[in-house]
Amino acid sequence: MRKFPSSLLTFAGGAAVAVILVTLLTVSGILPVRTVETKVIKQTSASAATTETAALTTGALTAEQIYKQDSGGVVEVLSTFDQQSSSPFGPSSSTAQALGSGFVVSSQGYILTNAHVVYSSGVKASSVTVVFKGTGSATTRVKATIAGIDETSDVALLKVDPTQAPKLVVLQLGDSSRVQAGEAVVAIGNPLGYDFSVTSGIVSATSRNLQSPNGSVIPNGIQTDAAINEGNSGGPLIDSSGKVIGINEQIASQSGGNQGLGFAVPIDTAAKVMAQLKTSGTVSYAYLGVSGQTLSADVSKALGVNVSQGVLVASVATGSPAAKAGIKGGSQQTTIQGQTFVTGGDVIESIDGAAVTSAEDLAAAILQHKPGDTVTVTVLRGGSTLQLKATLTQRPSGT
Repeated sequence: MRKFPSSLLTFAGGAAVAVILVTLLTVSGILPVRTVETKVIKQTSASAATTETAALTTGALTAEQIYKQDSGGVVEVLSTFDQQSSSPFGPSSSTAQALGSGFVVSSQGYILTNAHVVYSSGVKASSVTVVFKGTGSATTRVKATIAGIDETSDVALLKVDPTQAPKLVVLQLGDSSRVQAGEAVVAIGNPLGYDFSVTSGIVSATSRNLQSPNGSVIPNGIQTDAAINEGNSGGPLIDSSGKVIGINEQIASQSGGNQGLGFAVPIDTAAKVMAQLKTSGTVSYAYLGVSGQTLSADVSKALGVNVSQGVLVASVATGSPAAKAGIKGGSQQTTIQGQTFVTGGDVIESIDGAAVTSAEDLAAAILQHKPGDTVTVTVLRGGSTLQLKATLTQRPSGT
C-alpha cells in the first residue's frame, strides 16, 4: 500500500486533487476525523505476560488482542470524485481522491463507513475501492458499490462481492447505550494514510450532540481521547470486549490535528440506519415541525420568561405535528446583546418528561423517535404549563 506524503493530507476547499477528503463540519472548531502515526513499543516478556494475565482476569482484551482479532475486518476506503471546472480555454474535468476507513458488518459483503467519505458537497463518489489487510504488508483491492448514504447520521453503507474479496472478517456490533465514560477503547483506521493503524484510549464522555455534514444533530455521540485524525473517518471505535461501539467521525481541534477530542457516531444509530439503507437505500426520520432558539437562564430573565432553560418556539410549520398539537410560535422580535429572539410563543421544557435544555437537545429527542410515534411535549405558555400530545410524521424532504 503506497503511503501518502504528509504535505498532501489536508483537503482545502477548492483543491483539484486531494489525498484525504474529510469535509466534516468546521463549525465551532469541529473538524473531520483525523489521526496520527503511532509507534508501538515492544513489551518485554514480563510486561506482556502481566498484561495477558490482567486481560484474562478481567475478561477485557488488550489493544494488541483487539487488533489481531478485528483488524482483518477494517478496510481502507478510497473514493474517487469527478470534478468539472471551466477556464478561458473551455471546460475541463479532473478527479479527486478521498481516503477514509470502514469495517465489515456482514458476510454478504456489507461495509459501514461515514457518509462524508463517499459523498461531498452534494456529489457522490463516482467509484469506490476498498482495501483489505492481508498478511504482513500484503493487501487486496476490491471494487465496492454504494448501497446507501445518509448525511443526517453521517453513515454510508457499501457492498462488495464476497467472492472477489478475501475471507471476510465480520466485526461484532456492541451496544452503545451501555457505554460508560472511563472504559477502554481502541480505534483502527488509516490516519493520514498510514494504513491499518491502531490507537487506544478511553471513553471521555457520552451523550454528546454531534453535528452532521448537512447540519443535523447526531444524538448520543461518544467522545474519546483515542487519537483520531484525517483518514480515520468511518473506522470502528471498539470496546474492551472487541465489539464496535461507534464509527469514528470527527474531532474538535484548534490546530487541525488530534488534541484528545475525538467523536464517534453511536453504533446503535448506525445499525438502525444500516437496516433502512439495506432495504430501501434511504432513511426516514421523525418530524415535529418547529424552529426555535435555546433559552439560557440569563436570556430567560431578560425576556421575562419564568424558566431556567428550554427552547423558545419561533415558528411552527403549517400542518405539521406541532401545529396539530397546538404548539404556538412567536409573533414579535426582541434583541438582547445583539441577538434577536422571536418572542411570544411557547417554551418547550421537555419531551416525554425528559428535560430539553437547548435546540440541539430538542432535535436529538425527536431524532430518537420514528414516524408515527406520539410524544408528550411540555410547554410553558404565559404563566401556565401545558402538556400537548404530538404524533410525529416523516420528515419532509429538504428539511
